[in-house]
Amino acid sequence: MAKNWWKILSVMLLLYVIIGGFMVPVPVIGNNQQAARSIFFHLPMWMAMYTLLTISVVNSIWYLATNDLKKDVRASSAGSVGVLFGVMGFLTGMLWATYTWGGTIVNDPKQMTTAIALAIYMAYLVLRMSFTDIDKRARVSAIYNVFAFALLIPLTYIIPRTVDSLHPGSASSPGFSDKDTAGTIKMVLWPAFIGFTLLGIWIYTLRNRYKRLALKNILHG
Repeated sequence: MAKNWWKILSVMLLLYVIIGGFMVPVPVIGNNQQAARSIFFHLPMWMAMYTLLTISVVNSIWYLATNDLKKDVRASSAGSVGVLFGVMGFLTGMLWATYTWGGTIVNDPKQMTTAIALAIYMAYLVLRMSFTDIDKRARVSAIYNVFAFALLIPLTYIIPRTVDSLHPGSASSPGFSDKDTAGTIKMVLWPAFIGFTLLGIWIYTLRNRYKRLALKNILHG
């Protein structure tokens, strides 16, 4: 029980977020109306993605320094789960855009650059599947992972915040926090960041355990 406290915390926080996300009052900003509640699920997906992709690139660098295949397994496990949360973040953003912007895919800089970033990481997963040699796959994908991560922050955070965009938090659109004078969004959003990030790490540990067993079977027959 003591070892699983963070898993229990994740479940409790996510239950709180699901209930609170539909119950707390949210500020009405323009035509967002109640669609603003998607922020409780959309933004935490990105936070979990950033965390997992950071774990992935750190382990890729670690592999390049040590040639330890266990580090490659960690990198690929965290990368695949990070991409999963990135896709869910993109899909929840599309859902929000449908009701707020009147279209699922629109000519918005952040939506476009985020799609590019996700495509780069999906290519990382495809690249790994194209090799049969374990060592070659680990080295090539580790190098690719480092370059992919170097593009992630500019594409998903820096560039969208410096150009005019429909997306909240850009150079020309205020964020939700500016209108949240009662602080009700933060009451749910911050626990959501922690809850979804812990969930992502939980899934990562399970996938890492499974892939390490698969690696052990390959190496030892």
